[in-house]
Amino acid sequence: MKRKRFAGKGQDFWNKEYKTGTHLAISTNPSEDLQKFARWLEREHGREFLNQTSTVLDLGCGNGRNLIFLAQNYGLKGLGLDISREAVEQAKKLSTDLNLEYKVGSISDVLPVPDRSQSFVLDMMTSHFLNQEQRKKLISEIDRVLRPGGWLFLKTFLRDDDVNAERLLKENPAEEKGSYIHPKIGQAEHVFTEAEIEASLSEFFTIEKVTKSHGHLRQGHAFKRRSISVYAQKKIN
Repeated sequence: MKRKRFAGKGQDFWNKEYKTGTHLAISTNPSEDLQKFARWLEREHGREFLNQTSTVLDLGCGNGRNLIFLAQNYGLKGLGLDISREAVEQAKKLSTDLNLEYKVGSISDVLPVPDRSQSFVLDMMTSHFLNQEQRKKLISEIDRVLRPGGWLFLKTFLRDDDVNAERLLKENPAEEKGSYIHPKIGQAEHVFTEAEIEASLSEFFTIEKVTKSHGHLRQGHAFKRRSISVYAQKKIN
C-alpha cells in the first residue's frame, strides 16, 4: 500500500516535488559536500581550476543551488541539466545576473555540450537513478565533455555498512542487483559500494579523495542513509 500511495516516476514526481516539497527536503542552500570539495581544491591547487575561465556542467541541477554557489564564489560559467521543468524554471529565477544556463533533459541522453568543453562535471545524487548500461554510457559521456585534467565531483548513496540500504534492497528489490524500487518515487535506484565506484571510474579518472558520511548509525542502530563523495580528476593521457 505504501508504494502505491507514493508512486510516481521521473519527471512527474520531480515536477510535483519542486512545486510542493511534499516528500523530500529541497533546499536553496549549496551542498555542504560541494563546499568541502571547493575548499579542498583551493587548498591543493589555488585558483587553477576555480576561476572565471572554468565551466561546469551540473547533472540533475535541481533549483541550481550548487551552480549558483560556484558562480557567486568563483565566477564559474555553467549549464544545469534536469528532468524537471519546474526545477529548471526555479533555477532560472534564482540565477539572475549570473553566467548560468539551464536545460530540461535527461542525463541518460547525449550530454548537450561539446567535447572537452567542461572544467567540472557535478553528479550529485543523480546517476543512481540510471541502470547499469545507462551509467556506463554516462561515464563515457562525462569523459567526453571534460577537459583533460578536469574534475568530476560525484556524490551518491553508499551501500557499505548502511543498514537502511540493505533493508530497501530486501524489501523493495529491483531487477538489477544492488538496486531497489524507491518507496516514495516509485522508480529503481542503485546503491553503490565503494569498490563498485572505483571500478566504474578507473578507466578515465584518478580518484584523488573520498569522503564518507558517518551519520548512518546512532547508538549502533540504523539512522540516516549513508553517502560517499568522490573527487575524481580526468586522466590527461
